[in-house]
Amino acid sequence: MGGSTWEQLIDAMARTCEGCSRKNADAVQDRDANPSSPVIAAFKVFQQELDTRHDKYERLVKISRDVTIESKRTIFLLHRVTNVPDPEDILNEADGKLDGVRQKIGQIAEELRGEDIHQFHRAFTPGIQEYVEAVSFLHYIRHRGLISLEEINARLVFMRTEKVDPKGSAEALQPGAQVLTFQVTPSDYLLGVADLTGELMRMCISSVGNGDIDTPFQLSQFLRQIHDGFSYIGNTGPYEVSKKLHTLRQSLGKVEDACYTLRVRGSEIPKHMLADVFSSRTTLIDPEEGVHGQQL
Repeated sequence: MGGSTWEQLIDAMARTCEGCSRKNADAVQDRDANPSSPVIAAFKVFQQELDTRHDKYERLVKISRDVTIESKRTIFLLHRVTNVPDPEDILNEADGKLDGVRQKIGQIAEELRGEDIHQFHRAFTPGIQEYVEAVSFLHYIRHRGLISLEEINARLVFMRTEKVDPKGSAEALQPGAQVLTFQVTPSDYLLGVADLTGELMRMCISSVGNGDIDTPFQLSQFLRQIHDGFSYIGNTGPYEVSKKLHTLRQSLGKVEDACYTLRVRGSEIPKHMLADVFSSRTTLIDPEEGVHGQQL
């Protein structure tokens, strides 16, 4: 076969490939220009669903951030009970703040209506954990015990009014009441209780600094019970719980160290000097915790 024949064959193959590419490009252009294409219609539905889900996720993140901020403010307020003679006013103010937090959680319940809670759990779990920490801290100050998961969920029932049309569009819409509930998951409850131990440790140090010798021993016994409960869970619980168990042990150790000092040297240290002694000891134990506890 001569050279000219090879050149003709190569040119023919090139024209054939060029024609196929042009046809494929024209087919893709025609498909994109055709809105009635089932593929395009399906992907538009997927796009709308993903955009809606993403927007809902972002709204939940913002609400959770508000819940976290208000819950932290409630915790800071509750730490003042060790510095006032009558803490009832502070506890009532904390109740009002937590009512506002529950209204925020009601917004989360509205967003999750008809949705799978586990698909959006990561969006609001930080706020729920902080709320559990705040409400359990208030419950301990009042009742010297641990609030249960059932008691927390019992307060997260919301009434919402919306327009309903039972008889068709010919008549005016009538307002109807609907009950919304939000259920704190067991993992969020456990994580919130684990964070509570840090606040109880700070409360212990503040109480000792104010001359209150009984509260540290009560807190030590209570924290020991919580630690024993978490020990029963062990590695069978959520991964985050096992991570916070180390912090729980640190808080328990600081409280027991304070109780040990009170038992051994409490009689030889005047009450008006306990604040200076335990401020220095807390700084030696953990400088960051000591500074944080003094700021509270």
